[in-house]
Amino acid sequence: MPEGLAGFFVALNTFLSVTASLGNALILVTLHKVSSVHPPTKLLFRCLAVTDLGVGLITQPLYATTIQNFVTKIKWNILYYVEVIRIVSSIILCEVSIFTSTAISVDRLLALLLGLRYRHVVTLRRVCVLLTCFWLTSISIALTYNFWSRSFSLFIGSGLIALSVVISIFSYTRIFFKLRQHHEAQVQGVHQGQPNGEGILISLNITRYKKTVSSIAYVQLALVACYVPFIISLVSIMITGRRGMSASIVLISVQTFAYLNSSLNPILYCWKIKEVRQAVKDTVRKFCCSSS
Repeated sequence: MPEGLAGFFVALNTFLSVTASLGNALILVTLHKVSSVHPPTKLLFRCLAVTDLGVGLITQPLYATTIQNFVTKIKWNILYYVEVIRIVSSIILCEVSIFTSTAISVDRLLALLLGLRYRHVVTLRRVCVLLTCFWLTSISIALTYNFWSRSFSLFIGSGLIALSVVISIFSYTRIFFKLRQHHEAQVQGVHQGQPNGEGILISLNITRYKKTVSSIAYVQLALVACYVPFIISLVSIMITGRRGMSASIVLISVQTFAYLNSSLNPILYCWKIKEVRQAVKDTVRKFCCSSS
């Protein structure tokens, strides 16, 4: 790879590492102050922010170091361990991010279907157990990839990611039809002179619910948009066996684009979730006042 292009990717990944670290650290601080979000749901958002923070603090700096090898040759043994840690952390954080975003979509569907029973079914303890399973599964896949069988690891990991995408699509489809059903019931109730509060969503604030669903939908769309090019390119290179400079440039480009997702998520939280946006403003304002 030309040194100028390698230097550009090093600088870009370093910059994205800083933005992902600062942005997600700020989100973690502000989520602690947001009281309007149900604690189990808040824990899922925190887990998502932690994975993005991990990308910013660990994965991207190591990736920038790997790319730096095109400019300044790094000792082979050092580069080997840097690459192993980067791949392990990348697989773990990517898998946990996808699993967690899927869990949030299911959480929103359960909030819609269960009504008043939702808070008794979706508890903090059960979400903690679920997230622990996510982390253990992702760690197992990453270790299998590096120290046993790459093909088996890719098969299991790809299957779980595909299953997660199917579950998310199913959840949002059910949510869409339930909300439309509720809207039609409300319209019919108005025409018949019935109170508007009746229906399947009587225990929910509909406006807030729709905003939450919209927020996580944007987060998931961003995740898919950033990771799909990398997955397609990786599979294509593995199938065709293509190597060389052009393959390296493509792979570095799409992987950098995948890591961009960790910097985008804090922006999406602030844009789509009013409570988070206000908490971020208050935190930044307080920090500026204390430092001046």
